[in-house]
Amino acid sequence: MPLKSLIVNRTTAGLFLKPLLWLHSACYRWISRFAIVLNNGVHPKHSIINYEKWFCDNIKPGWYVMDIGCNTGILAGKIAQKASFVYAVDIELDLIRKARKNNSADNIEYICADVSDFNCKTEKAIDCIVMSNLLEHIEDRVGLLKKLVHSINWTEKTEKTFLIRVPTLQRDWITVYKKNLGIEYCLDRTHCIEYTNDEFISELAQAQVKLVRMEIKFGEIYALCSAL
Repeated sequence: MPLKSLIVNRTTAGLFLKPLLWLHSACYRWISRFAIVLNNGVHPKHSIINYEKWFCDNIKPGWYVMDIGCNTGILAGKIAQKASFVYAVDIELDLIRKARKNNSADNIEYICADVSDFNCKTEKAIDCIVMSNLLEHIEDRVGLLKKLVHSINWTEKTEKTFLIRVPTLQRDWITVYKKNLGIEYCLDRTHCIEYTNDEFISELAQAQVKLVRMEIKFGEIYALCSAL
């Protein structure tokens, strides 16, 4: 009997498949942590994925923007180079402190708040809401979108613009396979969902937010949306 058949068979598959799939997820998280350390505290995905460029390309000069889930302010800092003003909101005070230290600008106001409870009536009227890897952390995503549509101090224009980035479940076959087997499959343990395209479009529709344009890059959905 070939050595391969002795190692890979139904018995060994039953013993090792699930532990190996768990190890696959754990390795992904540890690789990210080590990569950040070796890259001087910044995740290398910022230069590889370059997601900030997509957001900046879809921001119009002179806009007033709200960046929800701003983290350490890297994206807010880049948007501020094009927009007139940026409100940058995050629930974590430590992240807000780092943002104020490393990505401050005269036209950025950092706010530490839970967006679910946040009083959205800002002094300056908003043209666009940015949510980069934020929605997947929220349980009541449709409720949040509805709140933002109706409670934000929007500018007096026909459409309210949303720029949204979320991870997709369909980034590769192994992610779906893990989910089917009931194994942890999310990129982050704090994710409430990782979307299929249909799930994402459905939640937008429930919140009465219109999908204008969507593209998939590096296993993530990038969506330009609007609401009346």
